This record gives sequence, C-alpha cells and structure tokens, in this order.
Amino acid sequence: MTEMDTARIQVKAGNGGNGCISFRREKYVPRGGPDGGDGGNGGNIILVATLGMSTLIDLRHNPRQVAESGAHGAGKQRSGADGADRIIKVPVGTIIKDFDTGEMLADLTEADQTVVAARGGIGGKGNSRFKSSTFQVPRVAEKGEPGQEREISLEVKLIADVGLVGYPNAGKSTLLARTSAATPKIASYPFTTLSPNLGVVRINQEQNFVLADIPGLIEGAHKGAGLGHQFLRHIERTKMLIHVIDLSATDGRDPIKDYEQLNRELGHYNPMLTDLPQLIALNKIDTPEAEANLARVQEYFGKRKVFPISAITGEGVNALMQQAYRSLQYLEAKAREQAETTITFEPELPPEPRARFELHKTENGFVVTGDEPRRAVVMTDMENEQALMLLFRKLKKMGVINALTRSDVKEGDTIQIDEFEFTYSPKMIR
Repeated sequence: MTEMDTARIQVKAGNGGNGCISFRREKYVPRGGPDGGDGGNGGNIILVATLGMSTLIDLRHNPRQVAESGAHGAGKQRSGADGADRIIKVPVGTIIKDFDTGEMLADLTEADQTVVAARGGIGGKGNSRFKSSTFQVPRVAEKGEPGQEREISLEVKLIADVGLVGYPNAGKSTLLARTSAATPKIASYPFTTLSPNLGVVRINQEQNFVLADIPGLIEGAHKGAGLGHQFLRHIERTKMLIHVIDLSATDGRDPIKDYEQLNRELGHYNPMLTDLPQLIALNKIDTPEAEANLARVQEYFGKRKVFPISAITGEGVNALMQQAYRSLQYLEAKAREQAETTITFEPELPPEPRARFELHKTENGFVVTGDEPRRAVVMTDMENEQALMLLFRKLKKMGVINALTRSDVKEGDTIQIDEFEFTYSPKMIR
C-alpha cells in the first residue's frame, strides 16, 4: 500500500556577510591601523528526518526555502553574526536529489538524520586581516560569498499510518474523501474500491498522517474469498485501524454482528492484526435508522470510547481524526522508548570545495573552472584596485597563473572565471 509522495523546491542558503574596511579613529591615535571585522557566514539549508510526519504536503505549500545571510563586519574588529540555518523537517524515508543533475544528496532512513542541501556562503575578511609589513594601509576587504542555490527534488514512499476497515458500503471511501484530498470512487454497491486509496489527513502544519481506505471485507476473506488475502495484506502495514461501522443498517445488516465478524476475519488471517489499536467510528449518524441503533451499540461498547460520525455531513469527523493523530503520536513515542539504541546524527555536509581547477582553451583565450578560483572571484570587489591585486595574488598562489603560462597563454588573451573576465598580461606573474 505505497505510492510516491514528491515535492520540488528551491533552496537558497544565506550569503556571507561582507568584510569591513575601517581604521582606528581615536583621540591621540592620529594614524590608527586597520580594524575592519569579518563578515558572518551564511546559514545552511538543513533537512532533518522527523517522526510524526508522513508526507511532503507542507513543502508543496512552501516551495522556496531561504536561510538567513551573515551580517557584515564592522569597525573595531567586530565580526558580523552568522546567519541562522533554515531547518526543514521531512518524513523519515525521504530521498533528496539535485533536480538538475539527478545526483542523490541523501537518503534519510533514520529519525533525526540530517543533510545540508545548500551550504551557506563564507563571510568576507575585513581589512585588518590583510595588514602586513609591506601592506600597512589595506583599503580592501572581501565580499561575502553567495550562498549555494539549487533546486532539489524530494520523494518519500507513502506507507499508510491508519487503515479504514469495515464492510462494503460502511462509508470508508466517503470518510477518506471528507478528510483528505483523495478522490476515491464512491457508489452504493459492494466492492466499489478494488485497490487501496491513500489520502493525507492534515491536522496542522507539520502534523499529518496517511489514511488508507482498505477495500471492503466479506465473510471468509481470511480464506481468500473475494479479494480477501490481497486486502488483508494491506492492513498488515498500518500502525492502527479505524473500524467504520454502518450504524444505519440499511442493508439489513446488524452493526454489532458486522463489527464482531470483521474482527474475526482479521484474527483468522493474522492474530497480530487484532492487537492493532482500533478507533470505532459509528457512521451515518445523520440518518433516522442510525439514531435508533445508537443507544444499543454504545451500550455494547460500554466504557470504550466510540465516535458517532457522519462522513456525508462531517459531523464528528474532526474529533475522530484528531484522536487518530494523538494515538499515532503515542505509538511512535512508545516505539522510540523501546528502541535499543539511540543514534545521534551530525548534519551531513556536502564535500568542501577542493583546491582544484581546470583550464579550457577557447578561441579568444581560456576559461578557468573550479570551486576555489570561483570563490576568489565572487568575493572580490572588482571596483577596488587593491582588491584586484589581491585576487591575482590568490590566483597565483593556487597555481592558476603558472598553469596559464604552461598552456602557452599569450598577452591579450581573455581569461574567464565565473562571470569575471580579464585580459592576460605578463605583469601578473611578477
């Protein structure tokens, strides 16, 4: 009883804050040195596998997720604050892929397992970081690195949390349609539903569960009568059941006998099914016949709580679904307590950019690709002469200038790194 629940979202990590250009300006210190602080790092986009969630419905309502950017640096060597991470909760069992490349970023199979889907940008260095014996008045600071931005696809295999069971025409399909966006076939004859229909019941934000309409059972289902074995296999996968009883007994059936007979069928097929928690929904309370049977059926169940409902009008349905969600939360908390070990996960980071680059010959010169040269370029203030001088020093230090020389670069060739282009000159290698 599974389907794929999918979502496609845009994630934008926070930008790094800019470094500050500042000099000490204090009384009796006429020529104070540089004291510009660094920018803060941008926040990451982190996905965390969360119990109590079954679907990606909340992300389909919020397809763009943005983390906080780092604050800019300030004078007196004050660093900017780091941006807050954006935490996105997803169901356990969610697979995350880069939408454009198809690369799988993570398969979150355990509760609290995390992955960084987009890395925040590094904060730029302030001018106090560039002071040296030969560069005592640096009027330069780095810009913050832009945060990573990408489109990701998520998919999770839906496994029903709650199964609706009951005899044909008890009103299960109507109840599923009432409580979720599912559109099951509904008609007044047995076996309207020939395969399970799944719907998502949304209680509140980040509070939802998967509800399944299990096709109607008949006497002898445990022996394979009708489609009995196929239907009963679906019930085995649920965490709890809502037993829908036709209180109106319009087909000449007896609500109490129906309840007893269906539970016998479950027990004959697999005794463990009778141990699944059950909520009792007394359906069709809007009909005169149901009102006539209500007192007798309530007396039969005694102190056990039952939910008189009308799947047609919605009467009592909200209380039933709220209780189903609370019961699921209790079952999951109990399962966590019984777990033998507790696993603590640190966020799984994508690989750090490597200090590596490639040269590609073009008609007019070369294109330099790679994370480190790209980062050096995007963090440089192209309007600042000193910043450009520092950029070329960085490129030389990481080996880009020497690689160009070995590749027979000529004066006047165009060198492109990311969106930045410059004309090569032998002066760069000095």
